Amino acid sequence: MLRQVIRDAKSLARNVALASLAALGLLGAGNAQAAFPERPITLIVPWAAGGGTDAVARQIANIMERDLKQPVNVVNRTGGSGVVGHQAIATAAPDGYTFGLITLEITLMHWAGLTDLTFEKFTPLGLVNQDFAAIHVKADSPYKNVKELFAHIKANPNKVVASGTGQGGSWHVALAGLMQADGVSPTSIRWVPSTGAATALTDLAAGGVDFVACSMPEAEALIKAGRIRSLAFFSPKRAPNFPDVPTTEEATGHKFHKGVWRGFAAPKGLPPEIAKTYEAAIKKAWDSDEFKDFMTRRGFDMIYLDAARYGEFMKADDEDNGKALKSLGLAK
Repeated sequence: MLRQVIRDAKSLARNVALASLAALGLLGAGNAQAAFPERPITLIVPWAAGGGTDAVARQIANIMERDLKQPVNVVNRTGGSGVVGHQAIATAAPDGYTFGLITLEITLMHWAGLTDLTFEKFTPLGLVNQDFAAIHVKADSPYKNVKELFAHIKANPNKVVASGTGQGGSWHVALAGLMQADGVSPTSIRWVPSTGAATALTDLAAGGVDFVACSMPEAEALIKAGRIRSLAFFSPKRAPNFPDVPTTEEATGHKFHKGVWRGFAAPKGLPPEIAKTYEAAIKKAWDSDEFKDFMTRRGFDMIYLDAARYGEFMKADDEDNGKALKSLGLAK
């Protein structure tokens, strides 16, 4: 009898010990999850330091550091028209300690044959900005609206000259999409490649080209100087700083909205709980007065989409850009 009591006591003690260890194990696992991030984070930017994308990334990084209680180190990985940096984000370990600020180019590069990389190789975390395209003409241009411009292009194929970016670049693709929507062949204009909007706008003001497609902030100085006019803004709503410029829907009747965008993403396979941590931190930073003031000063449009809607947005943008590049004969 005594031996049985001793055996039962030992068994009970062993079970209690095992249960305690199991509870400690579960507690430890919970603490490990809650502790993310436990070390510094790397934020990859596919574009050069000092540019708009870099500035947005650093602003968000500064705010996120205070929220996540860990350094968020911005690393610029340039080259290959954005391929190098986007590839570095996509191929990083999906452990949460590397994420990036990806851009419109991820929906262009593969169509142009520059890479096999697509938006599907990322875990979307949140869209924070979209600067919509606009069509600008010289102040004394005979075109009073987009309909007049497009009618002239139809009547005079390959006579009208336009610029704004490189061949097949963001603004060229945006313009091609609107021309397609209005029944105008995107190849019926002569596109002069430029190193950027600033160069194209200088040519426009000097009379070297007939019109330019680029964002409103890029053209703001020349608009305010009275040297150029804007015919249409590719946004669902008018620009606050330029309330007299009609949207594309108002100017053409087409609900066509297009522009360059910036959003955060991580490698595919990021654990859902870490993705949620990032999504919350990004939204908190986006909502802050600090970020709003920065975006207003820089003239950037604030657009927010959560992870799910951002993924849908990239899919639709990829399809639209593929159609536009095909219409231009630039898709591989």
